[in-house]
Amino acid sequence: MNKHTAEPPHTSRYAQGQFSTWVSVVVNVVLTIAQAIIGVFAQSQALVADAVHSLSDLLSDFVVLVANKQGQKAPDADHHYGHLRFETAASLVLGVLLLVVGIGMLWAAFSKLQDPALIPQVHWAALVAGILTLACKEWLFRYLLRVGERVRSSMLIANAWHARSDAASSLVVVVGIGANMMGFPMADPLAALIVGLMIGRMGWKFFYNAFSDLMDRAVDDDTENRIRTHLLSTPGVQGVHDLKTRKLGDMIWVEVDLEMDATLTIAQGHDIAVEARRRVIENEPVLDVMTHFDPVDITTRAQAAPNPPS
Repeated sequence: MNKHTAEPPHTSRYAQGQFSTWVSVVVNVVLTIAQAIIGVFAQSQALVADAVHSLSDLLSDFVVLVANKQGQKAPDADHHYGHLRFETAASLVLGVLLLVVGIGMLWAAFSKLQDPALIPQVHWAALVAGILTLACKEWLFRYLLRVGERVRSSMLIANAWHARSDAASSLVVVVGIGANMMGFPMADPLAALIVGLMIGRMGWKFFYNAFSDLMDRAVDDDTENRIRTHLLSTPGVQGVHDLKTRKLGDMIWVEVDLEMDATLTIAQGHDIAVEARRRVIENEPVLDVMTHFDPVDITTRAQAAPNPPS
């Protein structure tokens, strides 16, 4: 069996992740304070709910910062496979955070709707704040998604979509505030209710995906087929079986049995396995490939193969 120690993630990946997350921190600090103050004085439950959402973003940003720092550590005596799953655990925490925030918003909005007569008319300042928040959140989503896709970090991508959920919720808030100002008082708490549902749904999605990866979920069929193709295209590999994959953060761990000519020497079989591993790692986000040499009689296999039609 061939085992090769993989290099730790490139430092630029860590640096880009840290910088983009700090950008998100600054944006969310400003938005949280502004939304909370304006929401209270403008008597908008929807804007206050959006401020709580921005606060959850701020907390999640700090989770990402810690996870990004821990996840890029090299393997050590206690973690032979590295610390890449720290990112998956961080995505799990983000999912739980979103679920809790969403449920809290649903409860607050539902309580408000029980007595519509007490719902006040919202001040126009809340509408201005909502529009500015929407613009900031949409920009932040596009920025974080671009960085996450460039460095191939599911944690950063999850944080980007968290920002997109904020942008979508801010749009709902703007509509709700506008409707409230036009004479539909229940529109503001209804907007807060919708925001809570959106946040809860996104939280469940992040939680489920991260939990599945922690349970050693295999990669999707397309990725597995590409890995199989890279292996089979290696000169000397006669076949592949028992191909297994699992996620380690944003990377993939592969185990496979390679079928080779039984007459090969150990050194020849080793060289073929090394080449097969190289082809996979160069073309896919694979951390390492564990290979096992299965000898096969290629003469017997060739004789047993059906003759091609003439």
